[in-house]
Amino acid sequence: MTLRLETQDDVDSGVRQLVKQDPRLKEIVATAGRIPLRRRPGGFAGLAQIIVAQQLSTASAGAIWARLTKTFDPLAPDKIRRARTATLARIGLSAAKIRAFKAIAGAIRDGLDLDALADMPADEAHRALTALHGVGPWTADIYLLFCLGHADAWPAGDLAVQEAMRLAFRLDARPSAKEMAPLAEDWRPRRGVAALILWTYYRAVKKRDAVPIPPTPPTLSTSTA
Repeated sequence: MTLRLETQDDVDSGVRQLVKQDPRLKEIVATAGRIPLRRRPGGFAGLAQIIVAQQLSTASAGAIWARLTKTFDPLAPDKIRRARTATLARIGLSAAKIRAFKAIAGAIRDGLDLDALADMPADEAHRALTALHGVGPWTADIYLLFCLGHADAWPAGDLAVQEAMRLAFRLDARPSAKEMAPLAEDWRPRRGVAALILWTYYRAVKKRDAVPIPPTPPTLSTSTA
């Protein structure tokens, strides 16, 4: 059964289990403090909001998102699928993001159930998302973890998680996304909980908020997003 992170108790329990699996995490959790639940709305709107925020400052992304949700209230995939490209462009969406929105909306029309991904194995759900035009590995993992609460989602391409891994385990260099996969293998089926630990540890050590940081340079493609 796929584990879900729906409540703070789910996170607390996941942290305890991970520390039992990997005692090295005990010191990391002690430094990080209590690991908070991080959730945001899911569905089409949740995925769209992650895509909107890419390559933009928080202020710019917030302004575009406000215009988008005011123009399309509620933000439903059918509305976006039928919307004119010029209308979406006036809101502030780039051509790449418009193509991504249209592709995702079309996939939902054709039967894609974004919510159902929460009950699939993490790797399978990841593949289903990255098969969509404009949804890369980072976008898929952030959506699975934060929007669906998938406890095994592993954002290997996130720069903050990579840097936290380097600091926590005293690595010589920040691991690449490819190198991150084997490093987290022993944390299945709670790699998402491990990511939350590392984000919180990053914030404690760096003294700044560990918001998810996409790969650099971030692009809207099927390889990186």
